[in-house]
Amino acid sequence: MDLIKLGNIIKERRLELKFSLRKAAKLIGISHNYLSIIEKAHDPRSNSPIKPTFETLKLISEAYGINMNELLQLAGYYEYIKSAKEIYTAEELAKLVPEEYKQAFKKLNMKQIKFVKKMVDEDIDPEALYNVIEKLKDLEKALDKLKSKNED
Repeated sequence: MDLIKLGNIIKERRLELKFSLRKAAKLIGISHNYLSIIEKAHDPRSNSPIKPTFETLKLISEAYGINMNELLQLAGYYEYIKSAKEIYTAEELAKLVPEEYKQAFKKLNMKQIKFVKKMVDEDIDPEALYNVIEKLKDLEKALDKLKSKNED
């Protein structure tokens, strides 16, 4: 968690957009006082660190065009990042799956989905992968036969 860096990124982006605190706060949907506190990373009244909520970070991300995962990570919301990535991966892959395979795709576990995602990301030809798997199965059968011959 790095709330100071988070505040700096938010402030720098606001200045890049040439927004006053009031204009930016109105666009985001929070008070200008709260935005100022977020940018400073602490509440000046109590001098305690301020951690914006997930919802506030989402509003800032949308208003400023900042990557939501970056803001969540800096604020210390790691569990949201992990689940968001997994959901996003599954949703994106589901769009790529032909209609006739959608039912089978829904039965995949997260490890299998990640494997499919890696195949898509690395542009691995599924037919080539299938051929490799079939050759490995043939090799496994041949090794089993050889093993049983040696045992006799």
